[in-house]
Amino acid sequence: MGKTLAEKILCDASSSDAIAGAIVVCKVSLAFVQDTTGPLTLREFEKLAFPYLACPECTILFIDHAAPSPSKTLSSDHIYIRSFAKKYGCVLSDVGDGVCHQIVAEKFACPGWVIVGADSHTVTAGALCSFATGMGSSDVAVAMALGKTWFRVPETILIELSGEMSKGVTSKDIILHLIGLLGADGATYKALEFGGPALGKLTMSDRLVISNMAIEAGAKVGLFPSDKVTKAFLRSRGRENQWKEIVADSDANYQKVVKIDLSTLEPTVSKPHTVDNTALAKDLTGIKIDQVFIGTCTNGRLEDMAQAASILKGRKRHPDTRLLICPASRQIFEQSIAKGYIETFLQAGALILPPGCAGCLGLHQGALGDGEKCLSTANRNFQGRMGNVDSEIYLSSTATAAASAIKGCICDPRKASHA
Repeated sequence: MGKTLAEKILCDASSSDAIAGAIVVCKVSLAFVQDTTGPLTLREFEKLAFPYLACPECTILFIDHAAPSPSKTLSSDHIYIRSFAKKYGCVLSDVGDGVCHQIVAEKFACPGWVIVGADSHTVTAGALCSFATGMGSSDVAVAMALGKTWFRVPETILIELSGEMSKGVTSKDIILHLIGLLGADGATYKALEFGGPALGKLTMSDRLVISNMAIEAGAKVGLFPSDKVTKAFLRSRGRENQWKEIVADSDANYQKVVKIDLSTLEPTVSKPHTVDNTALAKDLTGIKIDQVFIGTCTNGRLEDMAQAASILKGRKRHPDTRLLICPASRQIFEQSIAKGYIETFLQAGALILPPGCAGCLGLHQGALGDGEKCLSTANRNFQGRMGNVDSEIYLSSTATAAASAIKGCICDPRKASHA
């Protein structure tokens, strides 16, 4: 019997026959934490009394979720993270460097790697054909100490993509549509594997968006094959020598196949308070929005900055709608300045935030007031997610968010000029 992507990667990492349902012990290629989960993980590691990390250069500590720090408590956590990095010689990504998931994709993740992070959106690196998944702080601490961890090999659901997206439709609309189909728990502890004839049309940026939100359907991982798109991305990062082809076998065994014709999709929005509560943007037209937030590990890439700038150029945000824009990494910020996107945003009345998670988690830089509504390009809209249980969060693509910032209400980006 042939192998799925998940089975192939775990076979190699465990040097065993990893078939769905089996328990395997795998070598961990990369382990990381961020500043909200990190302190607990690092303290758990120190409780284990290991004198050193299994692989310091393969252990990364990110300060991105509360960066810069909004409180003395979090500032003290940052001090602890920095001191741990110096003590054990691991990699530190400090304030302003960017969101952990974007940096992992830019600088570290490789096809065939096993990556564990103390953050549920670790799944983002599945776009590069890494078996990347979030784990609890104690589990990540053990992985840091031993350089390995165990998994139950997940069954796989194949998402077969065909057709071509129409103008104004993006990869965010693909994944919101899929989550609406599957439900928030429709892929619990399953591998979502993306394939089909439309796969080659999806850029690495598109793939990162989709893999990032696999967890919102409950998936353990969201995997794309390692193909020419993967190779081109690694080449652009100066990492082409880290590429290897990994594709599923033609006779792989899938638990289920879900077919999506991209040509039938329309701009899609997740309504409060669950990601699977989806509707078409055109059916939500007119819902007043107090704040639009463009950024995060889902949609803070250069392609998002370009798309937002193309819609906002020569136009102004609605006077009753705040517009916050946050590049996902320092490099994206620098590139956005060089290409004139930041100037466009400022002229449109936007506020530019430093690279990081910003208001996504609700700690700072965009917390909502009572009764306010936010349209966000983030990946979650749970009640209280942006700092206030008495507010509402809608999720959308960058195109829908930018167009709605101009209108002051949710709108279909296909109706906006320049979209």
